Amino acid sequence: MKRFLSVLPALSLALIPLSAAQAEGEKAVTVEDAKAFIESSEKAIQEIGEEAGRIAWVNANFITYDTNWLNALMSERTTKLYVSLANQTKQFDGLDLPPDLARKMKLLKLNLTLPAPEYDPAKIKKLAQINTEMETLYGTGKYEIDGEELSLSKLSRIMATSRDYDKLLEVWKGWRTVSPPMKDMYTEMVGIANQGSQELGFKDTGSMWRSKYDMDPDDFRQDVDRLWGEVKPLYDSLHCYVRGKLVDHYGADKVPADGPIPAHLLGNMWAQSWGNIYPLVAADGDDQGYDLTTLLEEQNYTPLKMVQTAEGFFTSLGFDPLPETFYERSLITEPRDRDVQCHASAWNVDGKDDLRIKMCTEVTGEDFNTVHHELGHNFYQRAYNHQSPMYQDDPNDGFHEAIGDMVSLSITPKYLKQIGLLPLDASEEVNTNILMAQALDKIAFLPFGLLVDQWRWKVFNGELTPEAYNDGWWELREKYQGVAAPVERAADAFDPGAKYHIPNNVPYTRYFLAHIFQFQFYREACRIAGWEGPLAACSIYGNKEVGKKFNAMLETGSALPWQDSLEAFTGSREADATAILEYFAPLKAYLDEQNKGKSCGW
Repeated sequence: MKRFLSVLPALSLALIPLSAAQAEGEKAVTVEDAKAFIESSEKAIQEIGEEAGRIAWVNANFITYDTNWLNALMSERTTKLYVSLANQTKQFDGLDLPPDLARKMKLLKLNLTLPAPEYDPAKIKKLAQINTEMETLYGTGKYEIDGEELSLSKLSRIMATSRDYDKLLEVWKGWRTVSPPMKDMYTEMVGIANQGSQELGFKDTGSMWRSKYDMDPDDFRQDVDRLWGEVKPLYDSLHCYVRGKLVDHYGADKVPADGPIPAHLLGNMWAQSWGNIYPLVAADGDDQGYDLTTLLEEQNYTPLKMVQTAEGFFTSLGFDPLPETFYERSLITEPRDRDVQCHASAWNVDGKDDLRIKMCTEVTGEDFNTVHHELGHNFYQRAYNHQSPMYQDDPNDGFHEAIGDMVSLSITPKYLKQIGLLPLDASEEVNTNILMAQALDKIAFLPFGLLVDQWRWKVFNGELTPEAYNDGWWELREKYQGVAAPVERAADAFDPGAKYHIPNNVPYTRYFLAHIFQFQFYREACRIAGWEGPLAACSIYGNKEVGKKFNAMLETGSALPWQDSLEAFTGSREADATAILEYFAPLKAYLDEQNKGKSCGW
């Protein structure tokens, strides 16, 4: 996950001047007025970005009353400015603006995630307070087990490693005691944000979010449905196979042979990725592949060495090394003396070269992948830092998430041999079990990546009222994932709030899109590298031709519509699921063979 810190503004609104025509109240605005408005807006954004970034960083790394206060104040000032700027763009509607100016005007209007009514300071202040309080509830959440208060990272470790049905259930329920206090706050936040969105001309906040994709928001929704339809058969095959293995392990009295899978048995706090249960579902009679966690431990890897190795992947492609300040200022391991927000994230604090990650890294295969992903954000942030402030972002929020994930696809046996984690005589074949391990993360995630915002869109448009928040959440979990709550959930439980991206208001469809785009990027990168074997065995490590073309796309930031950026690298203007289907085709054949005679679906 990245943080949008290079464009977090907060400045006295008086510093954004009215055009001369507006001040006189006589002449209509002109293209020159629009240009002056954008220039002054970008200056304000750039001037305040570093202050906002540092406050947010300190708050995430030292969660106290005072840092919460500072972060809420900055959030309030940021919202006031962006709401004002977005509303001021309306005066230029109808002008025939040059393409570059028109794009900046559009991005400025859409830059807020949660707008508030422009002329209601009390609601702007309240929105900031709610956001900070929900973030704090999540970031400081703990649950006591056997007399010890455990943070989310420690609870997640139990979810990842335990196979005790009752222990897993205790941990799963325990973490969800953190979120019920958020429900009323979330309800109030939705009301304020919808007022702000409607003031900007959108039906609701969900419609505003979907308008950020250079296409009609309803067309975007249909396109996401199209992509899900293309990959759903692969997910259904994986679900059927995994459920059968869980029935074998836990018994049909705990896992229904023809129903949804209990959410606490899939190795992850949110059942969003299933890689941690790989030992339970590995294909019989096949090489079990390698355990990346074991390889790392055997080679005495530390969290720092994992980050340095991920940096080495990017420098092997021709990217410059990270600045020394990256290692001086990043949070790489969890401190013992204070509460921090452990959710992995990548930051560009000043919009220039102050790149950092914040991650409570452990020496595991999962975190080895994650550090590659997070550094993907950092290298992307630096690639476009020469752009004007309005363009220091990706053209489609799925791109940012896809960049690091594309790199993690290259963590193949070939790559692990290249960096010495596998012996030189190890096979580079990607067999069924290696594909299985990938699918448990990549394919298992797809419906979860889709449904989080499906839930929010229903909340924003009023289809789900507060009384139905939790029931609506689990209806979507079952519909898309075939996953169910292991015990009956109260209507006021507010289980969505137990997922970071809900109280922190991070749009989630980007992750679904990233899981499509990363395979498109990866297939094209392997083609550039001249790879001719199975797609899943390719590694682009060390290929500077790939790095050169890749960097050319990253450098454009959000200056171009995402379709143009996608076409520049892949030759296609459309999100395309054929690459992910090609990658997993051998596994799909295996799964379908294993599922013969089973009752699949739920």
